[in-house]
Amino acid sequence: MAGNDDDAFEILSAGGTGPAVIVCEHASNHIPAEYHGLGLSEDARQSHAAWDPGAEAVARRMAMALDAPMISGRISRLVHDCNRPPGAPDAMPERTEFIEVPGNVGLDATARAARVRQVYDPFARALTNLLDRRRKAGHRFALVTIHSFTPTWLGQPRDVEVGILHDDDTRLADAILARSADISGRRIERNAPYGPADGVTHTLRLHGVAGGLPNVMIELRNDLIATPADQDGTARELLDLLCPALAELKLVVTHDA
Repeated sequence: MAGNDDDAFEILSAGGTGPAVIVCEHASNHIPAEYHGLGLSEDARQSHAAWDPGAEAVARRMAMALDAPMISGRISRLVHDCNRPPGAPDAMPERTEFIEVPGNVGLDATARAARVRQVYDPFARALTNLLDRRRKAGHRFALVTIHSFTPTWLGQPRDVEVGILHDDDTRLADAILARSADISGRRIERNAPYGPADGVTHTLRLHGVAGGLPNVMIELRNDLIATPADQDGTARELLDLLCPALAELKLVVTHDA
């Protein structure tokens, strides 16, 4: 399901019957024309500040292998971050790491509400409807969100390569982490490089925990998913962890990768 360039979301394989729904909130760095690029340089618009490089490519590979529906955000998180509630300061940040966002400075309530209506509400509503359709069809499934993060933050290197994040519901994260040693050479950690205290589990809480769905957020260091070959390899590794974990939770697994 896709429409014009300013649509807030895209749904792929809506009829998939696999054991997960895949979410990639930060799939795109697109900024609709009316925001005039938020006053950013082209380098800033291409940077991690505006999106999660590589995340969508890995998410698509996983969704295809699992016959899973996937929803991705089609507007930059700097316009509105769909993994933050509308009232959060970092839903429309004025600054992220070293990058100033001039178009977000001094937004009044009317401007913020307009972005919520254009970006956040359609995405959240579409995800809710997708999950409801799967429930009504009698499918048992988990919610899996895919993100990427930078090798350094505020000048400090990050050694973790894969983060397995959770909020109050730890079932799926626990099952994945119990198998993390099976992926040789990967540094995989719980709630790293950040976790619930940093406000990053909004989607999990709203659409997973509240609805009783097993859920997990997977964070990938973006230098490890920079090429199609890297993305292929990482998707296979994640599926090797995720599929047995889903099976442990009594969810039917079809793994075609």
